[in-house]
Amino acid sequence: MSFVTFVRHGQANSSARDEDSYDRLSDLGWQQARWLGGWLDHSGEVFARVYSGTLRRHVETAEGINAKCAADPVRDARLNELEYFTLASLMHQQHGIAVPTDREGFVEHLPTLFGYWKDGRIEGTPETFDAFEARTRAVVEEIAAGQGRALVVTSGGFIGMAMRIVMGLDIRAMAHACLAIENTSMHRIQPLSTGLALTQFNALPHLDTPERQHARSHL
Repeated sequence: MSFVTFVRHGQANSSARDEDSYDRLSDLGWQQARWLGGWLDHSGEVFARVYSGTLRRHVETAEGINAKCAADPVRDARLNELEYFTLASLMHQQHGIAVPTDREGFVEHLPTLFGYWKDGRIEGTPETFDAFEARTRAVVEEIAAGQGRALVVTSGGFIGMAMRIVMGLDIRAMAHACLAIENTSMHRIQPLSTGLALTQFNALPHLDTPERQHARSHL
C-alpha cells in the first residue's frame, strides 16, 4: 500500500450550464495541467499507477500532466463526477430553487443540493447519493490497497466525497470542502493499519508563484 494523490481536472468550460458543454478543458485548463506535470517532473515524483475518470476533462488533464509512470493511465468510470447540472435542474423543477449564475450563488446552493439529494428529495436523479458514496468508497479503497504510489485524475465532487469518507464529514462540511477545491489541486491520502488518513489537501505548488497567481481557478 502507498500514497494516493488525487488531482482535480484543469479548468473546464466554466460558462456551461449542462454536463456535455462543461466537459472540456479551457486553454487555461490545459496550461494548468502542463504546469502541474512540469512540477511533478521537476520534483522527481514517479507513480507506479495512474488513473483517471472517463470524462473528457479527466482524460485531457491526464494527458496534459503526462506523469512519469510505468504503465498507461487506467480509465475508470467510478472516478467520474456527480452530475451537478442535472441535479440542480431537477431541484429547480421540483422545488423552485434556482440554479445559481455566479460563485456566490453556488456557495449557497451546493450544501442545499447535497442535503436534498442525500435525503432523497430529488426525483429522477442519474444516481442516488448513497450510490455515489458507495462507488467512491469502493474505488478509493481499491486504489489505496494497490502497490506503489498512485495518481488519480478526477473531479471536485468526487474528491469532496472521498474527504467525507476519509474524515467522516457531514453534508455541510463536505460541500465546503468541494467549494474550496481548485483546478489541478492535489490531495493525498495514506493508508494506515487503522484506515485512510488525509495528509494533503488543495495543494497548488505549480501555481504558487507571483507570475502564476492569475491562473488559479475554482470553476
